[in-house]
Amino acid sequence: MKAIWKNSLIAESDDIIEVEGNCYFPAASVNHQFLRASNSHTVCPWKGEASYYDVVVGNDVNRDAAWYYPEPKAKALNIKNRIAFWRGVEVTE
Repeated sequence: MKAIWKNSLIAESDDIIEVEGNCYFPAASVNHQFLRASNSHTVCPWKGEASYYDVVVGNDVNRDAAWYYPEPKAKALNIKNRIAFWRGVEVTE
């Protein structure tokens, strides 16, 4: 699977975990040069607190377009150290 935004390869891996329709990439497969830490957080009742990254390509910023669970709850431990994308980041095979 690949995550692409603004014609840039943000992530690529065959080791994907799908949860609730979202593809979680291993953190090591993500090109972190395109990520910038965000102060945003949300809470999922069964996964825990999510943290976000802005996806940045050149001067274009896609706010909070990537998220991860730094300390997922027990039922979501399989997505620890993984990052998912949305808000226009295309995830395809």
